[in-house]
Amino acid sequence: MPANETVLYRGARFELGRGPGFYGIWPAGAPRPPSIEWWPETPEGWQGAWSRFTALETPGAFAAVSSPGAFAAVSSPGAMAPIGPPAPGGPPSTAVAIPRARAVVAAALLAVGVGCGIAGLFPGYLGGASLAQQPAQLVTHAIFLAVWTASALLILRGGALVRVGALLGLGTSIVTFGLFFADAGTAIGGAHVIGAGLVLGLIGWLACAAGSATAVRFRRSELLGGRGGRDRGRIVTLGLATAAALGTAAAFAPSWDSYTLRTAGGAAQSLTAGNAFANPAPVIAGNVAVMVALVAVAAAAAWWRPVRLGAVLLAGALIPMAAEAVSALVQLGEATSPVQFGISRAEAAQAGLTISSGLTPVFWIYCAFVLALAATCAWMLFWPRRAAPAADRAPVGPLSPSLG
Repeated sequence: MPANETVLYRGARFELGRGPGFYGIWPAGAPRPPSIEWWPETPEGWQGAWSRFTALETPGAFAAVSSPGAFAAVSSPGAMAPIGPPAPGGPPSTAVAIPRARAVVAAALLAVGVGCGIAGLFPGYLGGASLAQQPAQLVTHAIFLAVWTASALLILRGGALVRVGALLGLGTSIVTFGLFFADAGTAIGGAHVIGAGLVLGLIGWLACAAGSATAVRFRRSELLGGRGGRDRGRIVTLGLATAAALGTAAAFAPSWDSYTLRTAGGAAQSLTAGNAFANPAPVIAGNVAVMVALVAVAAAAAWWRPVRLGAVLLAGALIPMAAEAVSALVQLGEATSPVQFGISRAEAAQAGLTISSGLTPVFWIYCAFVLALAATCAWMLFWPRRAAPAADRAPVGPLSPSLG
């Protein structure tokens, strides 16, 4: 037997074991042939391997192999957990966890970040106005803070929820980096003076990003999936998520806001605003970072195993993009000042100028792509529960007749 492979359970005809990054089933006996069926080294992969093994063997005709190398995968490299007898109706546990102290540190960083974010809602943000005075901006930041708060609470709950909270917060942190950078770029470009609210917001983002990253435990077999890259379901998910993310990113750049200016004499003029590339270079860089981050996170989430954890990562990235759409709808209900068009209030009153606001067709296309991305996220979240346990296995070459 190769030194890097271990038999976990042995039956009358087959053996179930694990190797680097996979679980495998092979015919019992010596010399042992290469594994004929294998699954990625994930909780779902173990579920599929165990179900297949018990289907091939006669109930009660197999037993655990008492070996120092018989271990199930856990989160910490080098911290392996012995595999005991299977629970009734299911396989041995493959729970993933991080040290409690690390989880507490992660939650504390998130709490500090949320506290700074809340404090940053009230001082001047850009140009003297605070976020609390701008409903459209306030709602987006409130959504970010709510996600990071949920992330901290999930991490503190412990167990499997640690990874859920960590990936949720991480997805939001990655995408919002570009949004905060674009705000800072407005001040860097000289359009506005940076305020204490923006400084606190940046500190809050940094703390939340650090907290989320601290609680994440990356495992090569989950992100890269080893041989699981041939899984058709994974490729389909990757295509759907990437296509929806690319559409969302493309529709994020053009102008969303449309304005119609009418004078008392009946003259009218239509304008659009909000093009991501009609800004100073630092702001453009921030907007591009948002688009690139969204597509990258969507691709990584679709490739992640278990796929449900990938769905959580994708949800974290999706929420800020949905918040941008909510912000645009909130702004639609606000009064539009003529000052933003270079017209004083006195001149507007003298000319009988009225301004009506709306949204361009591109905004509704953006919303459609966001909904498509949300549907993909939901499919990733619930699809594994409907799939057969052995759906994650990937055969290596032709199946042996004895396994058919």
